[in-house]
Amino acid sequence: MNKRPALSIILPVFNEAPGIARALQALTALRRRGAEVIVVDGGSTDDTLAEAMPHADHTLTTTCGRAAQMNAGARAARAGVLLFLHADTLLPEDADNRIHRALAGGAHDWRRFDVRIEGRSPLLPVIAWLMNRRSRLTCIATGDQAIFVTRRAFDCVGGFPRQALMEDIALSRRLKAVSRPACVRERATTSGRRWEQNGALRTIVLMWGLRLAYFCGV
Repeated sequence: MNKRPALSIILPVFNEAPGIARALQALTALRRRGAEVIVVDGGSTDDTLAEAMPHADHTLTTTCGRAAQMNAGARAARAGVLLFLHADTLLPEDADNRIHRALAGGAHDWRRFDVRIEGRSPLLPVIAWLMNRRSRLTCIATGDQAIFVTRRAFDCVGGFPRQALMEDIALSRRLKAVSRPACVRERATTSGRRWEQNGALRTIVLMWGLRLAYFCGV
């Protein structure tokens, strides 16, 4: 019987062929130390799965939508700790050991990393600082911050709700009822492509507008 992994890393992907091999290769050291990597494809029309297979322990296909994909990955996971990672986010060095230390003692059932946004715009460090600060004040985490949670707590809240957007915020709300999160100051690095493609200020206004609408019940 295969040894139970120490950590399950779940990546929801959709048409990520150009960068998925690089993202998964960055997890090689964690796999060697006992983590399993599960890639959940939402029906890509490119070569995402073919590029992912040599670098993952499991690949799955399910309906498109991050919530559905991450829930499917969680069902397939064998570890007692689940980490949900976007394909354009790189974990900090020694992330697995940091995760286990962060959850040791049982005071917290879930956490997230601080985030650094990679890109050319001078606004990106400011955006990252605001994201990290807001997360500390509200106890709400976003997917870019690489949320990790015990299997017990994830199952207790019923996983991600089936919704098209803001699934990470909704999960944070559910988990807050189980335990207050702790914020890990080590930084995950996420791509600034959406801010640079659409304009940093325009993207900020759009994201906050969507978030405000969500909190108002839309």
